Amino acid sequence: MTTSLSTKQRVQSIDILRGIIMLIMAIDHTREYFHIGAVTSDPTNLATTTPVLFFTRWITHFCAPAFVFLSGLSAYLAGTRRTKGGLSGFLIKRGLWLVFVEVALITLALSLNPLYNAIALQVIWAIGVSMILLGLLVRLPARVIGLIGILIIVGHDLLNNIKLPPNGTEDVLMKLFFTARGTLFFLDKTHVVFALYAVIPWTGVMLLGYAFGGLYQAKYKPTDRKVLLIYASLLLFLVFMALRLVNAYGDPAPWSAQKNGLFTFMSFLNVSKYPPSLMYTCLTLSAALLVLALTEKSAGKLAEFFKVYGSVPFFYYVCHFYLIRILTVIVFFLQAFKPSQIITPNSPFLFAPPGFGFSIGIVYLIWLAIILSLYYPCKWFSNYKKTHKQWWLSYL
Repeated sequence: MTTSLSTKQRVQSIDILRGIIMLIMAIDHTREYFHIGAVTSDPTNLATTTPVLFFTRWITHFCAPAFVFLSGLSAYLAGTRRTKGGLSGFLIKRGLWLVFVEVALITLALSLNPLYNAIALQVIWAIGVSMILLGLLVRLPARVIGLIGILIIVGHDLLNNIKLPPNGTEDVLMKLFFTARGTLFFLDKTHVVFALYAVIPWTGVMLLGYAFGGLYQAKYKPTDRKVLLIYASLLLFLVFMALRLVNAYGDPAPWSAQKNGLFTFMSFLNVSKYPPSLMYTCLTLSAALLVLALTEKSAGKLAEFFKVYGSVPFFYYVCHFYLIRILTVIVFFLQAFKPSQIITPNSPFLFAPPGFGFSIGIVYLIWLAIILSLYYPCKWFSNYKKTHKQWWLSYL
């Protein structure tokens, strides 16, 4: 059986990158709930945004693709300790569990609405379904799985131009699995599903990550792996640059000249996340691969700091959402809003009335407080996982 680094120890570069992702990701979630303009303004709308607000949102674009990619890579490493059938069963069960978590736990954290009038399908949903699909494919060679992933990443933008009869079964399935970008599906007059992450484009990223797991076999020296990761990172960046300069295929939002050079640069960088375009995927995964390469042998307090969060990403992800929402309830009453304002008309999210929130500078201070307050809980749970072997820990 092929051996890998993961059979004896965790791969620290994966934990470091995942930790960086977790911390950066929380910036955007904090902004969504505490920035005074979050409900009414789009930070990537160049007609209304500011550079600070734009880059506050843009930097978090790197989180979801890197995390999904690492989920595929980690699945490969988990497979070195299981039979193909065992890995398939594990991935399918874990995928179903993640879909449940998205619908039951994360949706509740987002809305604080126990009636579940709005169900959000976001990154955990996309990872869960992608994991199920990977579980069905793991008996194929890793290279074939990687090739399928590349074909999905390169080709799914072609589907953006397909128009189907609205609200029909085909239209719903197309949006849910390929083209959703904040699509609403009404279950009845009072319940709606908010699909933000179209599944299959993210599945392509996970399949590619699974194929890259082969680089962590024992036959690869760390220096050789570092070189290969850097070359792959450079290739993806060059593909992004070539496609973006041509400005024809690979993203539904071409860049254009703006009112000044900075905003033109912002337009150039403003690639589409929903669904993840070819250009978006190339740019973000290029950065992820470079960080993996450069942190292979990282040491010191900063590396250990990131590893604490990266070793327990699921625990951190759930906890940080509930902490954010607890803080919003506290701030709601501190800002002297009335109980009658808990519910905002035509909004499924409680404790988010018009006028709630702070400037972007205060948002950053709240973000720092949130991530630092979760350091010791994450460190405790990381140590717990290392010293306990209960079966359920593999699902967390």
